[in-house]
Amino acid sequence: MRSLMCVLFPVLFCSVQMTSSAPFSFHVENCCIAFTNVKIPLKLVVSYYHTSSNCPMQAIVFQTQKGKKHCVDPESTWVNSHKKVIYFKKLCDM
Repeated sequence: MRSLMCVLFPVLFCSVQMTSSAPFSFHVENCCIAFTNVKIPLKLVVSYYHTSSNCPMQAIVFQTQKGKKHCVDPESTWVNSHKKVIYFKKLCDM
């Protein structure tokens, strides 16, 4: 029994050390892995948000009336015009 404790204690101690020194992680489910190639009709878009700066690829996510989320390239001209219209719609609704 004593020899078993002598083996388990170092294993347990090392595993605690390894988990506590792990780097902080971020939630990948909120990141985009690819952009959509389709221009989303403005009348379907209800909101948008930017992905986290922790994500490997910066994107804008448009959410449609049906709740679908589409990752789009923030550098696209149509994306910027959609953002402006949605922003001003939100201002008018306030």
